[in-house]
Amino acid sequence: MSVLVTQKVPHWQGTAVMPNGEFKELSSDDYQGKWYILFFYPLDFTFVCPTEIRGYNQQINKIRKLGAEVVGVSIDSQYSHKAWIESSLGKLEFPLLADLTKQISADFGVLLEDKGIAARGTFIIDPEGKLHAQIVTEPSTGRSIAESVRLLEAAQNPGLTGCDWQPGQDTLG
Repeated sequence: MSVLVTQKVPHWQGTAVMPNGEFKELSSDDYQGKWYILFFYPLDFTFVCPTEIRGYNQQINKIRKLGAEVVGVSIDSQYSHKAWIESSLGKLEFPLLADLTKQISADFGVLLEDKGIAARGTFIIDPEGKLHAQIVTEPSTGRSIAESVRLLEAAQNPGLTGCDWQPGQDTLG
């Protein structure tokens, strides 16, 4: 199934490592009524992925001021996530979700079946579970956290945001 902008995202659930280091069952139901950024990354203990995770962690206060949360997802286990956080990443302010069955990645259309991992996918989801923005890139291309935040702000803006619109600028109507 491919996720399409303007449609409801698929229901998802799995075990996550929470900011307090504990494991918790999380699902899309936990984010009902909230904006959130769901992002997929290929694997723990790699080179590009920690730069993005740290980037979201650095922007979490700004994202939360916008009334949104962040959830990271990879095909690794919750145990791998926890070991990676403790050995390399340091304190995270958002959960990392395990997708061992690869079903969540498949449902969101980011599973690269030939590689057995997820592409880099960023999904901006509104309080009703509707998808506002989706960007998917190959594993070697890192995402822009600033663009994720800009897309969130644009999605929350009732006006028409023109090319290269930045928060605080006038809209087209």
